[in-house]
Amino acid sequence: MAVIGRLSRASAAVDARLAATFANHGIDASTFDVLATLARQGAPYRITPAELAADSMITTSAVAQRLNRLDKLGLITREPHPDDGRGKFVRITNSGRELLDKVLPDHLATEETILAQLSTNERNMLAHLLTKLAAPAD
Repeated sequence: MAVIGRLSRASAAVDARLAATFANHGIDASTFDVLATLARQGAPYRITPAELAADSMITTSAVAQRLNRLDKLGLITREPHPDDGRGKFVRITNSGRELLDKVLPDHLATEETILAQLSTNERNMLAHLLTKLAAPAD
């Protein structure tokens, strides 16, 4: 119970600090997640909604809600899929890239502040252990 309790408190503390950083830029974690995922795709910075759902590990309906909001804000656009008449691509807009470019340095600084107490070896060990915990049980 002690491990799970500490893990839960640590997660809540990290989420709160990241949320404060995102709020300073007028966004939330889900907005950052979508924009960062699109940017990681490389040019032309697009992905299908299903791929976005899989990458974000959320439902397609949750992705649709996020995309609707980001589309209204002009941060993403939806384009027809050339090989699938019913399919769409989601692409980050120039405004979305500019916002991400402003948020990313502060986000990385917040992450570094959170992890500052840990050595490189401790960070690697923690990442390894969390990967083991997140793996599906056999």
